[in-house]
Amino acid sequence: MNPRLLRLAGPAILAVVAVAVLVWGLAYGGGATPLVLGDPGPVVRWGLPVATLAVNLTAAGMIGSLVLALYALPGESRAFDVALDTASVSAALFTASAALTGFLTFVNTMNAAPSADAVFGQQLGRFLVEVELGRAWLLTTIAGALLTVLTFAVRAWTPTLFVAILAVAALIPMGTQGHSGEEANHTAAVTALVLHILGAAVWLGGLVLLVVIRPVLERKTLADVLLRYSTLALIAFIVVAISGTVRASIGLGGWGALASPYGVLVLVKVLALLALGLLGAWYRGRLIGRIRDDDAARRFWGLVLLELAFMGIASGAAAALARTPPPASLNAPILGTPAEILTGAPLPPELTVERWFTAWDIDLLWLLVAAFGTFFYLAGVWRLRLRGDAWPVYRTVLWIAGMLLLFWVTSGPINAYQDYLFSMHMVGHMLLTMAIPLLLVPGAPVTLAARAIRKREDGSRGGREWILWAVHSPAARVLTNPYVAAGLFIGSLWLFYYTDLFRWSLYDHIGHVWMVSHFLITGYLFVLSLIGIDPVPYRLPYALRLLVLIAVMAMHAFFGIAIMMQSGLMIAEWFGAMGRAWGATPLEDQYVGGGVAWSIGEIPTLILAITVAIQWSRSDERTQRRRDRQADRSGDAELAEYNARLAALAERDTRARR
Repeated sequence: MNPRLLRLAGPAILAVVAVAVLVWGLAYGGGATPLVLGDPGPVVRWGLPVATLAVNLTAAGMIGSLVLALYALPGESRAFDVALDTASVSAALFTASAALTGFLTFVNTMNAAPSADAVFGQQLGRFLVEVELGRAWLLTTIAGALLTVLTFAVRAWTPTLFVAILAVAALIPMGTQGHSGEEANHTAAVTALVLHILGAAVWLGGLVLLVVIRPVLERKTLADVLLRYSTLALIAFIVVAISGTVRASIGLGGWGALASPYGVLVLVKVLALLALGLLGAWYRGRLIGRIRDDDAARRFWGLVLLELAFMGIASGAAAALARTPPPASLNAPILGTPAEILTGAPLPPELTVERWFTAWDIDLLWLLVAAFGTFFYLAGVWRLRLRGDAWPVYRTVLWIAGMLLLFWVTSGPINAYQDYLFSMHMVGHMLLTMAIPLLLVPGAPVTLAARAIRKREDGSRGGREWILWAVHSPAARVLTNPYVAAGLFIGSLWLFYYTDLFRWSLYDHIGHVWMVSHFLITGYLFVLSLIGIDPVPYRLPYALRLLVLIAVMAMHAFFGIAIMMQSGLMIAEWFGAMGRAWGATPLEDQYVGGGVAWSIGEIPTLILAITVAIQWSRSDERTQRRRDRQADRSGDAELAEYNARLAALAERDTRARR
């Protein structure tokens, strides 16, 4: 197929199929049915889902183009420039679509009749500034406008990376809208929806970019670019499939709801997803390796057009689902208990010994982090083994143990009870910032990645190049400085619990994700500066490491004592208003939490101190053995020279006395 014709046909097929499926889905599912009271009119009923679909597709074009450019394309190539131009055009369309969606959402929500008078303008302004839904769309629109300028202006690696991070952040407000925030278990629904949006954006946008850059791609690099995209697409497929399953199960509420209009739309989306997975597996296994053959190339690009059609089906069904009431929300009980009002979930049973082994509250984000972290680490070890290189078993064991502990902390009984018990929150904090890094750091993931990931030779940046760039960046040199790492580690304790950051982590799930990430990273940096195997710009002598660790232990213990001595309840409107009738009182539980920080939190620190001492001893032994080997090779020439020097000095002194 002619590459330029392919560039036009691909996006057109995607858009036409998506709109057609959206119209069918709205008609079938009732998403555009007139309301009995406060109906906004057909323009809003049909226009809002179409605008939402446009937001989804243009966001995919923006995110997918940036991610694929950063991972698969040479930086000085024409394809890289075309990718950024595509991201810029997509960002401009994303901005316009987000602005239109925000406006139609205002009309639909407030039942306001559009007019040119001042009252309508004032209502719109208050909606965009004072209402959470309006603020979300306002932020999305502003971010889109900023991204339009940035994607057009930047052409270097590092600025493009930061633009891509901003683009990902711009999609997060979209995940807090729709039905997800209205359901009882909205935290899990929001997490699943955000991951679903991001995964679909990378997958769909990357495929569209392949079609767009096909005319400027050199045939000798085409196979490599396609293989790199297929790797991203496989990861995105896994994320989309898992998050979509979680989101659908929450919306359906049970197998019986599959016969409902919402359930039928879910099945349509599932079938499209399965077809996409089969197509991806087919062309990755059968066609990419033979892409230089004209017949294989024709079949491959034909499958790409078919894949875009199925992506249009999935995108249209997703937009229709966003306007179709889920069965679970129709039958959901009204949130009435204090715990349900505060957390969106009912109060769990009393924490018993049995609940430590049976209570689960899966956090999908950290489940995927732990799963991918384990898989890629084992894949790296396996690659080293295949080429005959050794990798210490203890490093692998410790890394896997750290990932399992991360999953248990973020998805087990600690996560299930930390919103209700301050003591459980503190247990999770201590494990995140001290115990888990103590397991992960000896795994030496940077060293493994540098040895296992293949080096790129075509001017693009893969996983190895980006990891080494991050390790040697100016920011890394600052953050891995032992004094900075220690300051972040201990300063975070006081700053987090004695400012509104703690409150933010309780009321906003984004704040909770930030809290987990921050504690994990600061703990990792601190442990890395003391006992790390991976390279860092500067390490303290072992004696100073122990002194820094002792100082941190003292300040850590003082923090725990300070919490135990508190006479007032921290975040009283949260922990004191749960309506919990079992267990210790909130103030007594806070005292226990301070004791956890003071006592249990010191156990990993003590292990860290012992590890530093052992490393110090082994370092001295290695130094002595190195000196002994040097002496054996030189016949102890250094000692002989030293003795000769002493003899010469003694003889000179003798002559001087005479």
